[in-house]
Amino acid sequence: METLEEKVARVVKEDVAVVPYDPRWPKLFKEEKAHLLSCLPKTRVKRIEHFGSTAVPGLAAKPIVDMLVEVTSLDETRQKVPPILEPKGYDFFWRPMWGHDTPPFYAWFIKRDAGGNRTHHIHMVEAHFELWDRLLFRDYLIEHPHVAKDYGNLKRKLSNTHANDRVAYTKAKTDFIVRITNIAKAYYMEA
Repeated sequence: METLEEKVARVVKEDVAVVPYDPRWPKLFKEEKAHLLSCLPKTRVKRIEHFGSTAVPGLAAKPIVDMLVEVTSLDETRQKVPPILEPKGYDFFWRPMWGHDTPPFYAWFIKRDAGGNRTHHIHMVEAHFELWDRLLFRDYLIEHPHVAKDYGNLKRKLSNTHANDRVAYTKAKTDFIVRITNIAKAYYMEA
């Protein structure tokens, strides 16, 4: 049996590959959304959103569909959802929002295809979590293709620099994401 430390060490070393936009990504989101709604407790799930780069038409991305799932209780999610999804091959992590072991925590699942490649990242959070701001980031990139292009260029560069270090890749994108998210918040508040 793999320990948590071994599982974390395994997943953070997996390749970071940014590929051109794939028009199948929205369909993969819809299929996984339907699957989750069919197997998760209906009273616990509120909404499911497609976010991240695969949700932005034309944007290069890691070929992994990011999904944001609003749950009514993270404590109940932590207890009840892993026994449903882990037997179906999902990796489960009780993940800190920032840093190492720094609350708040949330439920994060990795779904893989038959070849073991990541296909989906499923982030389960309550309605008040800051992660919902990523929808503003997504929408701003959709409305501002030149900013999305800059983000795509940055991601391609970083994926070459940090090809086998997902943590470094993610950290290197953070300043861009935070800056554009703050611009998006102001932009949508004025709208």
